[in-house]
Amino acid sequence: MGSLILWVLLIVVVLIIAARSVIIVRQATAAVVERLGQYSRKLGPGLHVLVPFIESVRKVVDLREQVWDYPSQEIITKDNVVVKIDNVMYYMITDPVKATYEVQDVDQAILKLSQTAIRNICGNLTLDELLTSREKVNEVLRRDLDKATDPWGVKVTRVELKAINPPPEIQEAMTKQMKAERDKRAMVLEAEGVKQSAILRAEGEKQAKILSAEGDRQAKILQAEGEAQAMITIGKAKGAAAELYFDGIHKGNPTKDVIAIQYLDTLSKMANGTATKVFLPYESSALLGSLGAIKEIFSEEKKKNSK
Repeated sequence: MGSLILWVLLIVVVLIIAARSVIIVRQATAAVVERLGQYSRKLGPGLHVLVPFIESVRKVVDLREQVWDYPSQEIITKDNVVVKIDNVMYYMITDPVKATYEVQDVDQAILKLSQTAIRNICGNLTLDELLTSREKVNEVLRRDLDKATDPWGVKVTRVELKAINPPPEIQEAMTKQMKAERDKRAMVLEAEGVKQSAILRAEGEKQAKILSAEGDRQAKILQAEGEAQAMITIGKAKGAAAELYFDGIHKGNPTKDVIAIQYLDTLSKMANGTATKVFLPYESSALLGSLGAIKEIFSEEKKKNSK
């Protein structure tokens, strides 16, 4: 009976030793192993066997990207405004050995470091610069924190300022300022619209007047060309008629008396017309001689009739 108890105790001890000697490391984690209190090796995912009572696991480190939501803190800006800032930081451990031996508590160290960095960076900015340069502040914070945590085997991937909360009176003043800016932009846009409308209306009226004047000019030109062509045609017709008329007279071999009578008849018609008077040059001595000859003929005819 005593030997049985001894064997049972021996089996239990062996099982305990085996349980402490066999370790399973999960995916995306790493185990830091020490041998007699001194760093020995780093274990990756899988099944591993340790030397009992000589080797032990110091720490199992999570290698995934982690997020740390820091509590809000008050910051005094360059223009002496107290604001509350909430920030979030994303980081991952790239070297489990450094994260184990180079710093006592990684999370607390990163927390204090980020708070100090935010005070230093935001304290050199005014409130307006802080509100409008959030992306720039995030990048500067990420770069500074990544550089500071590199000896700890930590990679800072991203830093975000979640909220920047000024005092209530500052928020009220900012609201009034934004409202005034919006009203100003609305008035400017309305004035620009009225200006553009007036310009377009004036341009339209100008173009309409130009087109109307151009139409009137073209109409007058066409009318003048028509009248000129008509006068040319009429002049040609009258010239041809006169030429035929005088050809007929000359072909009939008229005497000077007949020519003088026809000439007087033509002048009489021209004088009685309603058109513009045109006086043609003529030989007055020849005309008077013809008129005297005509008078003598009429006198001789009268004497014959009286006898």
